[in-house]
Amino acid sequence: MAKILLIGYGNPARGDDGIGPAAAEAVGSWQLPHVTVDSAYQLTVEDAAAVAEHDVVLFVDASVAASEPFCFQPVDPAGAAGFSTHSVEPGAVMALARELFGAGAAGYLLGIRGYDFGEFRESLSDHAARNLAAALEFMEPLLRSGEKSRFMSKLPGASGCL
Repeated sequence: MAKILLIGYGNPARGDDGIGPAAAEAVGSWQLPHVTVDSAYQLTVEDAAAVAEHDVVLFVDASVAASEPFCFQPVDPAGAAGFSTHSVEPGAVMALARELFGAGAAGYLLGIRGYDFGEFRESLSDHAARNLAAALEFMEPLLRSGEKSRFMSKLPGASGCL
């Protein structure tokens, strides 16, 4: 069984930007022993150490560009991050994990379509909440199975998640 890391990130005080942390909270409630769940405002270079301890990493974030209800695509280790970086992209986290720790984790991005990011509000819009529910329905069998190969079989070939 693969060790899976789910990182849901975004700002829960900014409306639909809280989709990632809301997804992390929901998946955490499933209490799957082979799934580690983390919730953060943004990705950081320190996330590379956690990535290195897992076989599969699922980055979950709100998207303004994804088709409804969500998009799902592989994350290629790429990019660079410096010490002054305010936020880091999933590809840079994967690249750091590979470079610093020799990690070979498979990375995936689940971009859940959001709509309302402007107001300080600690709840999701109704439409974003429906998209989150669809994404959770999509993720549940993947995460429960713990099979690394099932992630690849779910790739639609879409691009432009975020």
